[in-house]
Amino acid sequence: MNKRIALVTGGIGGLGTEICKHLARSGRTVVACDLASREERVEEFRRETAEFADHIFFEPINVGDYEACAAAIQAVEAKYGPVDILVNAAGITRDTTLRKMSPQQWVDVLRINLDGVFNMCRHVVEGMSERGFGRIVNISSVNGQTGQFGQTNYSAAKAGMHGFTMALAREVARKGVTVNSVSPGYCRTAMVQAIPEPVRNQIIAGIPVGRLGEPSEIARVVDFLAADDSGFITGANIPVNGGYFMDN
Repeated sequence: MNKRIALVTGGIGGLGTEICKHLARSGRTVVACDLASREERVEEFRRETAEFADHIFFEPINVGDYEACAAAIQAVEAKYGPVDILVNAAGITRDTTLRKMSPQQWVDVLRINLDGVFNMCRHVVEGMSERGFGRIVNISSVNGQTGQFGQTNYSAAKAGMHGFTMALAREVARKGVTVNSVSPGYCRTAMVQAIPEPVRNQIIAGIPVGRLGEPSEIARVVDFLAADDSGFITGANIPVNGGYFMDN
């Protein structure tokens, strides 16, 4: 069997990097995709993944641009092979209360966090269906389940992401393609570390396990859902949040 090709958007971020490592350990050829303009971070990513230099590669992509996604996926498949696993981990925040939110802050977050999922899935799902195998994992958020002060744009995008997940899962279930969401809680990433310390401490106080999550704890779940033998799990949302939000 040929080695599965996994594409991870937002792949050079803190969470994305761990996802890439876990997939590589599971024998995948991993293509981390992110903005080429982040040159310093790309070099840092290459150092962080040096032990997987033969298994993890970087390719530029702008998930907010439909045509650019089409071209990037075509280039990735020509270079590495057909995409079998897609992890949509690209995301941004533009936090402010709705009363102060500009239309651009709304549009920017929806374009990357939600339109980006459409742009990527639209260009890989047909090939996955034709080949009879595919794993799509969308990185949502606990705040898409609970809402969060100052994040109407982000929470809307992340909630919409799981709605998209469930609908697409139904469309491709008989094609051997699974589509699932993972909803991380607050983890030790640059995005969370940027939250003012008093606010961050207040958040941690509300997490039953009493700490932030580690990116590797999210990546482990993504790797599980992307496995060949995880074919009976689809349309699910897996919360990984330390008990911050519990649902039946």
